[in-house]
Amino acid sequence: MASPLRASHDSPSLLTPSDGLRIVLDALPAGVAWLRDLRIQYCNAALADMLGHAAQDLVGLTSRAWHADDAQWVEVERRCAAALKAGQVFSTVLTLQRQDGSALRCHARVQAQHAGRPEAGTVWLLTDAGLAADPADALQRQVQLLQEQVAQYAESASRAWRQADIDELTNLPNRTLLARAATQAIAQAHAGTKPLAVLYLDLDRFKYVNDSLGHRIGDQLLAALATRLRSAVRERDLVARLGGDEFMLVLPDTDVHGAAHVADKLMARTAPVYDIAQRELSISSSIGIAMYPQDGEDFDTLTQRADAAVHQAKRSGGSAYRFFTPAMQSEAARALAMENALRRALERQQFALVFQPMVDLRSGHVTGVEALLRWRHPELGNVSPAEFIPLAEACGLIDTLGEWALRNAAFQLKAWRDRGLPGLTMAVNLSAMQLQQTQLPALIDDVLREAGLAPSDLELELTEGAAMQDPQHAIAVLQALHERGLRVSIDDFGTGHSSLSYLKRFRAYKLKIDQSFVRDISVDADDRAIVAAVIHMASSLGLQTIAEGVETEAQLRFLRQQGCDEAQGYLFSRPLSAAQLEAFVRDLQQP
Repeated sequence: MASPLRASHDSPSLLTPSDGLRIVLDALPAGVAWLRDLRIQYCNAALADMLGHAAQDLVGLTSRAWHADDAQWVEVERRCAAALKAGQVFSTVLTLQRQDGSALRCHARVQAQHAGRPEAGTVWLLTDAGLAADPADALQRQVQLLQEQVAQYAESASRAWRQADIDELTNLPNRTLLARAATQAIAQAHAGTKPLAVLYLDLDRFKYVNDSLGHRIGDQLLAALATRLRSAVRERDLVARLGGDEFMLVLPDTDVHGAAHVADKLMARTAPVYDIAQRELSISSSIGIAMYPQDGEDFDTLTQRADAAVHQAKRSGGSAYRFFTPAMQSEAARALAMENALRRALERQQFALVFQPMVDLRSGHVTGVEALLRWRHPELGNVSPAEFIPLAEACGLIDTLGEWALRNAAFQLKAWRDRGLPGLTMAVNLSAMQLQQTQLPALIDDVLREAGLAPSDLELELTEGAAMQDPQHAIAVLQALHERGLRVSIDDFGTGHSSLSYLKRFRAYKLKIDQSFVRDISVDADDRAIVAAVIHMASSLGLQTIAEGVETEAQLRFLRQQGCDEAQGYLFSRPLSAAQLEAFVRDLQQP
């Protein structure tokens, strides 16, 4: 329903009732006026007649216009303000002054548009005391009706003013209020030659929450996050919601060190699990920071550069903050070009799978392969997965890419089987977004049926972080996969934040030891202790282990000594094309 409140075209600061309400008010024999900051925003025809003015002459004047002198005006406004600030309606009999100087005795009833905040606006109802002798006459009944309409209007007007500046979901300032307040803060920083920081906060993979759990859960998460953001900064700092899962903070009198401290605090404050609708949800954020005056001297420029910085944080994997640097402008241009190219890469057949062997450390045989996605662009060259995977997630393309990789990997395994290359399993990576899709088990059923494979032929890899974004949902999906006979391995184990209790409930059968631990096991005692602990823990839980990134004989010897089941890495083979992988396996099979 349209609000009865609208801005005057002649003066945007003046607010007037809609045409429909104006007709009702002008037909009443009682005077009605809307005031803000003691200045008349609107008055109906009856009030203008009572005071002997033309209505348009009163609009814009202060309420002093209807008082006989300053002393009376000050005293009435003092009493009125006291009552309204206490949340009461101010009701009294006043003697006002008409334009010709004659006195007008009237009943006055004044109500704040927002309870307890008369500065936001007041509604005045004035009736000629000489016409109200009989409380039962028609006028009194009309006045009662008018009072009800005024109360409804006050509520609508208050809501309209609030909606213009406040985000309804989070109760934070919206983009409109942010622009005004930030511009004012920048002007104050300029006048006082003080620094100012603009922080652009964007949630990582929030789209997964909306897509898998629905917008109602997503909205509750945003509201809870807003409360945490507000609690992490000073009272004078501005926290606003730009829209969606994007927020902006303006921090007056804050230098680079202060901005970094606040960014760390924001990330720490927002990281703990959220209890939403009986679910435990985890969400991380990326933050871009632009500094006044070195990065820009106006709000638009600072916003653009904070935006470039947050995109850099996301490209680095998220859950991080970055300060703007001039180099980011060219990087932002490359990212835009890459995003446009990514949207057409599948239809232009620019993606391909390569396969890295997984070797049994007891027998030395290749027992399976991991399918890895590669993008070869004619102009951008070979684009690193570390660059295009986060971009695909941010663009909402990761589901399409993931399904393409799953289907092609399955059909390639079937092709090898048909060519007499038995005994291999195919490991395929699942993204966090794919895991959030409730239809994932059905999709895998379809792929296996179309390719003619058994569930045991496929191994699904997911990272700790992907599983822990919504552990309860992950448990449900992984249980469904387990019941179908599919095996799940936890990738990059030790780099995330899962617990042993969740590890058991995820129904994993294998842990992949991250290459960051494997790299230095021959020279670093801490890494040796970590790897040994993971292998022994997995063995005690009945889980297999595979180490990735194995490049030296010393690493291999240590892994064998500790009882690691499998390994993959350049010591055995780099990722190979389908034809190269087939030749590699056949060579190993030669007596």
